[in-house]
Amino acid sequence: MSLNSLFGLNGLTALVTGGSSGIGRAIAVALADAGASVLVAARTSSNIDAAVGGIVAAGGAVEGVRADLSTRDGVHALADRVREVDILVNSAGINLRPPMAELDEATWDATMAVNLDAPFILGQRLAPGMAERGFGRIIHISSQQAHRAFASSGAYGASKAAIEGLARSQAEAWSPFGVTANVLVPGFVETPLNARLSADRDTVAALAARTLVGRNGRTDDFAGAAVFLAGRSAGYITGQSIAVDGGFSVH
Repeated sequence: MSLNSLFGLNGLTALVTGGSSGIGRAIAVALADAGASVLVAARTSSNIDAAVGGIVAAGGAVEGVRADLSTRDGVHALADRVREVDILVNSAGINLRPPMAELDEATWDATMAVNLDAPFILGQRLAPGMAERGFGRIIHISSQQAHRAFASSGAYGASKAAIEGLARSQAEAWSPFGVTANVLVPGFVETPLNARLSADRDTVAALAARTLVGRNGRTDDFAGAAVFLAGRSAGYITGQSIAVDGGFSVH
């Protein structure tokens, strides 16, 4: 087999939610570099334009679309817009983490809407078409807080634990039809999503010390893993939560 047949994404279309910043942007860039036509979906137009411009400058095929994943109507509007995709990457998320005693229902609902409801709805809308075509890849982004509580995990940790359960349910339903569902579980990565924790430099240093490689993650650490799971050679990997964390979870 050639490397292109194993890892190339030519002829495939990918939707990356949250693809304008952080881990999502790094994955969108990597999928485009591997040959996929990428649709970057995010909320902020200026960030979308910057992400699209970078991919175009590198010779990639990309289109940006503004999407509001905080409402079910917004998620359905995005699904209506994209219709057929081969690869769905659910990277969009919000990180609202008040102390548990202060966690109210509005914060809980807002967190679940973006972090769990949107990936569920997009899967329900797009996976059947993947199954009909005999190929599909669903990739979710989780968190260490799906497995261990720290820094007021609250609703965020619960949403990420749920997304890993959703991936297993999706794998059960769709894998017989060539559609896999997997999860990447990051270690700590300094992104706009966790700006509050990033401001505590002592905690950032402590998190780096807990890894086995001696540093915290970078957004481009997820590029290779995402391209691999998105490709044709990963059809026998499904329902898995794969840590990309420098050994954080085993130390």
